Amino acid sequence: MQNPRFTKLLSAFTLALAAIGGVPTTWAASLGAPLNLADEGAFFVGGRNTMSRFPGVSPAGPVPPGTVVVDQMYVHYRIPANQTSRIPVVLVHGGGLTGASYETTPDGREGWATYFARKGHAVYVVDTPGRGRAGFNASALNQAKIESDAKALPPPMLMVTAELAWSLFRFGPTHGTAYPGSQYPIQAASAFGAQGVPFAEVTLEGGAMQTAPRALAALLDKIGPAVVVVHSLAGPFADALVALRPGLVHAVVNIEGAQAIVPTDAQIAAYKGVPVLELFGDYLDAPVFTARTRYEARKLVVQRINRNEGGRATLVALPEVGIKGNSHMMMQDRNNLQVADFILKWLGENQK
Repeated sequence: MQNPRFTKLLSAFTLALAAIGGVPTTWAASLGAPLNLADEGAFFVGGRNTMSRFPGVSPAGPVPPGTVVVDQMYVHYRIPANQTSRIPVVLVHGGGLTGASYETTPDGREGWATYFARKGHAVYVVDTPGRGRAGFNASALNQAKIESDAKALPPPMLMVTAELAWSLFRFGPTHGTAYPGSQYPIQAASAFGAQGVPFAEVTLEGGAMQTAPRALAALLDKIGPAVVVVHSLAGPFADALVALRPGLVHAVVNIEGAQAIVPTDAQIAAYKGVPVLELFGDYLDAPVFTARTRYEARKLVVQRINRNEGGRATLVALPEVGIKGNSHMMMQDRNNLQVADFILKWLGENQK
């Protein structure tokens, strides 16, 4: 473990350098404190080879048909030097977003990715198939362009607009107006908008609901049992994953999980013995489907899990435990580390 006196001297040295222009002050502010890692890196899981007749055109001319990799998931890992838990944490982003959700916040504060590592967990942040660094399958787009055939196009790719995100993610009732007491750093809303990506998983066979759980299962096959934290659209991924790998899901933290797909009886049964925390923020009476409607839907899931022998699911709205003002993006709110501490405390009290 790093010497506290050394840490204090290093922080003072960093700030002194910043004062004379040696390093930006945001370095110290965003990381919070020096983070000692034993390892850090990235890899891909879950990909498969497929033949593409339409790989596109290079500067040298058309590219002949060949093999491309699709359905892969990008994984960025951090292993702390002071690893105090044998159970890693896997952080899975929501709709229209990437693993950046859990990294430095839009206004430059420490995110959960490094904070959970600071607290002794190995942390794996993913970009699910079709998103961000995981890439997507452009074959249908190229085919439609080359053959002038609109029928070859995949379904439209949704992009979340700034106006939609403001209300849907419960920053405020209307674009530009925050809820009273909101913890979201609205001054950084434009920086949050830059994190948005198209729902390019529509180019993959089966879309997100099939490719993401399979890729997450491949990740657990590689790293072993893990706590899986899912957010929003990724909520149903946990329901599918626990059925695919019940022995490898150590616990589930489902943050305002979507309920577009109702869990099957088999998926509910697979939760036997798996601690589950269904977590919601504030402003649940807002007239958007990420609020009360979703809360009630996940409440029913919790009840179904707990009716089975060995069910260990809990539903928590943060205001009920004294943590107020949180948006749908609670991992980025100004009190994001307080929420992280609540999750860590719950994990400490609910081991599988």
